[in-house]
Amino acid sequence: MRIPIESYRLSNGLVVTLSEDHTAPIVAVNLWYRVGSANERVGRTGFAHLFEHMLFQGSEHVAANEHFELIQRAGGTLNGSTWLDRTNYYETVPSNELGLALWLEADRMGALLPAMTQQKLDTQRDVVKNERRWSMDNQPYGTWSERLPALTYPATHPFHHSLIGSMEDLSAASLDDIATFFSTYYRPDNAVLSIAGDLEPGQARALVEQYFGVIPRGQSPIPALADMQLPPLFGEWRREVVPDVVMVPRLFLAFRAPVFGTDEYYDCSVLGAILGMGKASRLQRELVREREIASEATAFTFDLTQGADLLVIDATARPEVSSDALEAEVAREVDAVRAEGVTAAEVERAVALIETAFVTSLQSAGERADKLSMFAAMFDDPRLLNEQTDRYRAVTVERVNAFARERLGTNNRASLLYIPMAGDEGQPDEAEAASGAMR
Repeated sequence: MRIPIESYRLSNGLVVTLSEDHTAPIVAVNLWYRVGSANERVGRTGFAHLFEHMLFQGSEHVAANEHFELIQRAGGTLNGSTWLDRTNYYETVPSNELGLALWLEADRMGALLPAMTQQKLDTQRDVVKNERRWSMDNQPYGTWSERLPALTYPATHPFHHSLIGSMEDLSAASLDDIATFFSTYYRPDNAVLSIAGDLEPGQARALVEQYFGVIPRGQSPIPALADMQLPPLFGEWRREVVPDVVMVPRLFLAFRAPVFGTDEYYDCSVLGAILGMGKASRLQRELVREREIASEATAFTFDLTQGADLLVIDATARPEVSSDALEAEVAREVDAVRAEGVTAAEVERAVALIETAFVTSLQSAGERADKLSMFAAMFDDPRLLNEQTDRYRAVTVERVNAFARERLGTNNRASLLYIPMAGDEGQPDEAEAASGAMR
């Protein structure tokens, strides 16, 4: 499946990508800014995510929450998200409302600061703090997304610290911080705009020029990130045990992996699918169904494009299985793959699963626009979207097995192991039982 892609750049530096598809009378607008938690400075962790919230609090010509109201009244949907290396905002609307979505995004790109107030900052800071309490601090296993990067990236690395931020850093954020962050990163020459769906290219170009063309490019260079490069292996088996208010143990076993876009990434992705994608995957077959060690077991990559990626196995124990047994059985499966290899049939199945999921996702205008923005923002070439199936089909069993031998050894593992806190009197404390260093 190849989709039509047209890409150009405005005089102010904004990259624009169009993909015409008249299957349904809807159009998706997707705006990526090349800024995420990796761009935060010491003492302001969580700021990129806080800023995402602030962008829905109105701009010079749009009242607080009016962005939501206007899009929803038009029959559309919208949201935003923050990741380690980007922040994005998106709307899907009836195709005759394309102008509305573009105007709203342009108004907050070009005129956000006049609408910012201390009250809005205080309100959204409390919202983010409550989000942290709800999704992380008071959620079983909820801190994994904070603890795993801290375990797998050095303290000086931009990916080490928490994406959602600490309570102390959120409390310290000021309106001056908002102004500085906005002027530094929220500018057309640090953004990619993608439009996909039922559009007429000439009209879309005219609307983009009308609303975004008048926004000036940034006044100063984008600050460079700290050194992102890392060795290909951890060099050891790292381990952190977390006693938590949970009923059963859960293991996140991570391996340092090649970044998205490299040939080795596709080998890693296929291996991850063999291990933990779908009911026929090795982890599901061996640990969930046959040996009944885990109630669930999957594998995934972070899909990072800079520094180093992570391949992660996520396995939750059955109630009668100890944390030691869970970790040992997951390691046993990894060792088997490394020692014995995978089969050509497994590679073929994994590639087919990945390709099916990928092609299916492109049938959604919103997903298509998001992927176009990703390739344009991270690789300066949205046309790479049409090369992904070929990249996966080029993966061979020899390449996957070579990757497994190189990257799945005990010198490239990091275990984040959640265990139940001490229970009834007389029961051993899982924390004490699992506290030894991995050899």
